[in-house]
Amino acid sequence: MSTSHVLAFAALSLVLIVIPGPSVLFTIGRALTVGRREALLTVVGNATGAYLQVVAVAFGVGVIVERSAAAFTAIKLAGAAYLVYLGVQAIRHRRKVTEALVESAPRIGPARALRAGVVVGVTNPKTIVFLVVVLPQFTDGSLQMLVLGTLFPVIAVLCDSVWAFVAGTARTWFARSPRRLRMIGGTGGLMMIGLGASLALTNRKD
Repeated sequence: MSTSHVLAFAALSLVLIVIPGPSVLFTIGRALTVGRREALLTVVGNATGAYLQVVAVAFGVGVIVERSAAAFTAIKLAGAAYLVYLGVQAIRHRRKVTEALVESAPRIGPARALRAGVVVGVTNPKTIVFLVVVLPQFTDGSLQMLVLGTLFPVIAVLCDSVWAFVAGTARTWFARSPRRLRMIGGTGGLMMIGLGASLALTNRKD
């Protein structure tokens, strides 16, 4: 791989990542709902899920998804359903968020936060399409795909962490009032439900 190829892929990855999509909106919703720490863990999990997509593309699964509308739809719907589920849970338990004010933020556990991020990351249709279309153009073989593909989750962690910090700071301000915090829990949940619905209804452009 030439330096120009590495820089070009990094630039394209940055453009895709900074445009708000499933990962960004999920991170913001998570930060507003359960706090900054869990949002940052979700960012790490999401990046892990994205790299699993890199591995899948490197070993041919991405080609199957690209050529099979059924496979693409299955991944898209799985991710959408999980987002809706998390959104419903956030709304159902928004009063528990208020009860946990003494702890500053409700804790859902590192493992659960990471797992949620991985599921959203690995089922993100925007990422899989990008990797299937772009990654092979800058590499020659599976090994180079695995190496160059590491840039994508690294850039994602850096960019999405900014969103997590910003949303987490806003949540801290709202946490000064129990009513505001309940509103945040509901808003974050609705955001995740809306995102899941939009993913389910979005068709692939072949």
